[in-house]
Amino acid sequence: MAITLTQQGLRDLAEGAAVLGTGGGGDPHIGHQLVLHQLRAGRKVHIIGIDELPDDALVLPSAMMGAPTVFIEKLPSGRGNITALRALEKHLGRTAAATMPTESGGLNSMIPLLLGAQLDLPIVDADGMGRAFPELQMETWNVHGVSGSPMAIASDHGDVCLIDTGSDNIRMERRARAMTIEMGGAAYICDYPMDAATVRRTSIPGTLTLAMKIGAALRQARLRHYDPFQALTAALADTIYSHGLLLFAGKVVDVDRRTVAGFARGTVTLDDQGEQMTLTFQNEHLIAHRNGQVAAIVPDLICTLNSETGAPVTTEALRYGQRLSIFAISTPDLMRTPAALDCFGPAAFGLTEPYTPLEQLAVTLAPTGEHDPGTGLEAVTPAGLRAHPGTR
Repeated sequence: MAITLTQQGLRDLAEGAAVLGTGGGGDPHIGHQLVLHQLRAGRKVHIIGIDELPDDALVLPSAMMGAPTVFIEKLPSGRGNITALRALEKHLGRTAAATMPTESGGLNSMIPLLLGAQLDLPIVDADGMGRAFPELQMETWNVHGVSGSPMAIASDHGDVCLIDTGSDNIRMERRARAMTIEMGGAAYICDYPMDAATVRRTSIPGTLTLAMKIGAALRQARLRHYDPFQALTAALADTIYSHGLLLFAGKVVDVDRRTVAGFARGTVTLDDQGEQMTLTFQNEHLIAHRNGQVAAIVPDLICTLNSETGAPVTTEALRYGQRLSIFAISTPDLMRTPAALDCFGPAAFGLTEPYTPLEQLAVTLAPTGEHDPGTGLEAVTPAGLRAHPGTR
């Protein structure tokens, strides 16, 4: 069923998408403000189900590409996304029936909404990552043999380029990354042109409405002084992201972050009375070690959240002294197949540790932090949510 997005729904979606973005996908405030401006101008955002288009309808996913650190210093204007879409339509000789996110993330879940509002174009409730990944070939679409090119890439200054690498999506990523760097480290893209039948066959369904559900759960938890991490666990329990686990709560004692080859790369270390957790990231968090032991690993989601409110904190916003909780979420089964792990599992990022599902790692993890998460795998009903420590 189609949804016409309200301003409250937009706020919830932006926050929930940032949770699913695992530290990446861009700043949620920037994306929220871009779309909010459109809603206040009277334009509409229509989100449609994955089954609501005819099989042959053309869907053009849209996003921003680049290091999230760049977006903070050089705010996007929201013009290049139209340029990229129109260039790809012209090249294909067809008009898009809809757009959709390439990934879940605070900014990159918003870019298709912005485009939809600007052009009165519906947005499909699905994406190709179910979270955020740093590279263009790291899509469920690629896993299922969909070509990412031809793709269009554009800047805020009117520059536009078409890239066609045939079925080689890794080469497409490298060409587009180089072009993004030339465009100042941030660019708008339209890639993976597909018909709606292919979208249904290869995408992670329902990620926009899931993000709204997560954002609403966190908002209600704050209003009612519930523990936000129990609320998040409850929101995930009956979804394809069925397991949630609070891994650690502590103070940020070290951040090593740098922009390298178009990515924000580095580590962040948290401490809680001598116990430590270190996260390694490439735009998004890839692996969490607690006292040297793997606690969660890509493609499962590793989220940095404010310890009091549950609000997501992106990798570019990490700072010394923050009190953060590390919350991990199991990725959908579609993203755990051998072919999927070849595309975006640990080895794709140069990690030597093997993939072990979160729920298996949870068995060996001892509870830590004031929230006493236990295994974190039990569903918590809203009626059973307990008061957040420190609330009044």
